[in-house]
Amino acid sequence: MKNTVVTFKEAKVRNEKLTMLTAYDYSMAKIIDGAGINGILVGDSLGMVCLGYEDTLSVTMEDIIHHTKAVSRGAKNSLIVADMPFMSYQTSIYDSVVNAGRLIKEGRAQVVKLEGGVEVCDKIEAIVKASIPVMAHIGLTPQSVNAFGGFKVQGKSEEAARKLIEDAKAVEKAGAFAVVLECVPAKLADIITKEINIPTIGIGAGVNCDGQILVYQDMLGMFNDFTPKFVKKYANVGEIMNMAFRKYIDEVRDGVFPEEAHTFKISDEVLEKLY
Repeated sequence: MKNTVVTFKEAKVRNEKLTMLTAYDYSMAKIIDGAGINGILVGDSLGMVCLGYEDTLSVTMEDIIHHTKAVSRGAKNSLIVADMPFMSYQTSIYDSVVNAGRLIKEGRAQVVKLEGGVEVCDKIEAIVKASIPVMAHIGLTPQSVNAFGGFKVQGKSEEAARKLIEDAKAVEKAGAFAVVLECVPAKLADIITKEINIPTIGIGAGVNCDGQILVYQDMLGMFNDFTPKFVKKYANVGEIMNMAFRKYIDEVRDGVFPEEAHTFKISDEVLEKLY
């Protein structure tokens, strides 16, 4: 069954949990989609896990479009969400709509995601008016890492908690069909989830969100530069890959690979005619 913004909203009404993972290329998108995931995010996290940047701030529109194209070819049933990179929407409403449109038209995404609460509601409203669905993102918004002074849990004080509740209600009113809650205390995320009518997608926000999202390299143990507290490793694929690469290197050096089963034949008669 094809996942859409409508099926996401219906899942909240039915109290059915939503699942999302990141993907950045065709083969991984195909595998994740085949597993039955509800949504795939082409996140600006690709800056760190794919491109080796220190943060998400250097990711460009061209980066996101390039990777979203690949993901859209591999995922047929998942809802494809593309991140709007830093400075693709902060500058003006016009830029927001144009860049959101590029992610849909060129990248073949079905939804765009942008970070921020009350302060970006004018952009959300304009993008939605252009018939482009928007997933909001509040709490720890990585594009604001310099303003936050690092990657820190958000909403721990009374003032900050009230601001997050206000942000969640504001992005819903602006037209967002769902909202990501990142690094928000679980009890606060529970309150927000109950206060709004659109699905909440948690990452480090507790079990009571309407759904969850993780970076696939984190949950598979493929990216070990830094592992956030909220990540559960479901497999250690990085170690398995390393072992396979080492075995390949050894077999090539020892003349074990390729074996006859991996080679192609030519008749001796043809070879004799060469001399």
